[in-house]
Amino acid sequence: MAKQKKVIVTCAVTGAIHTPTMNENLPRGVMGVSQAAIDAANAGASMVHIHCRDDNGKPTSSLEVWGETLSRVKANTDAIIGVTTGGAIGMSVEERVAVIPMYQPEVASFNGGSMNFNLEGLAPGIEGKEMYDWETPFLKGTAKNVFQNTFDDMRKILTIMNEAGTVPEFEIFDFGQLYNINYLYKSGFIKEPLYFQFVPGILGGIPATPENIMYFQEHVDKLFGDKANFSMVASGRRNFRFSTLNVLLGGNVRVGMEDSLYITPGEMTTSNARQVEKIIRILHELDYEVASPDEARAILHTKGKDKVKF
Repeated sequence: MAKQKKVIVTCAVTGAIHTPTMNENLPRGVMGVSQAAIDAANAGASMVHIHCRDDNGKPTSSLEVWGETLSRVKANTDAIIGVTTGGAIGMSVEERVAVIPMYQPEVASFNGGSMNFNLEGLAPGIEGKEMYDWETPFLKGTAKNVFQNTFDDMRKILTIMNEAGTVPEFEIFDFGQLYNINYLYKSGFIKEPLYFQFVPGILGGIPATPENIMYFQEHVDKLFGDKANFSMVASGRRNFRFSTLNVLLGGNVRVGMEDSLYITPGEMTTSNARQVEKIIRILHELDYEVASPDEARAILHTKGKDKVKF
């Protein structure tokens, strides 16, 4: 595993899983998402991870919305701006990846393969009290969908990212996907160093347990050694305890309302910035230092803020 002295703190501010009824503070619209990212960066996040949403909270792939959101974040923070190519369930591969050649960000997520991605279990908690009529059908509809990332798709997306100078952040939802990335790496589609984001806990993927987190770390090390760094998405109420375990194993952390709507078990967070402040407080108590945006750029070998197209 690549050795580093400082921890990269990423904040994923809205995602495409949670809906506004689950937490009224979930960022939506250009102003909501961009301000959440700016506030997270001001709270100390090294990197912000962006999905776009319409004003009613529905995930969108609109390139106009992307441009407005990214430009406002860039103008108001030095944090690395990472974008999704996961988009939302139901979007085509072409929709999800169009943001890369258009805006050429420093970092973008890259899903490690196709999978069932089932969110229907979230629907009963909001049904009958929805703020917007799209929410429950969206969640229930995921039971019928497969998130597509075939090997052909992955080769095409990596080629697009390489041409844009965008560093892929490999999101791993199940252990077999590590070996998908290893195959693509050996095939010459992936540059060093590699950056992994372990995403356990989604129905259709690997469960979130301490044993699985340790297994993931062990196999990243086995496959890639000092050519890779890793982080983790610790979802739900267990976000902070699992994030801390990941750091103790040598990794980085990700918080934010994409992953958890809570600040403590049973208490909804009022902002992404509060989650960033909490994880940084935990890291400092454990004698870890947080990477600045430019230190994170050096760790991940990104091209720099001045070379994006927004």
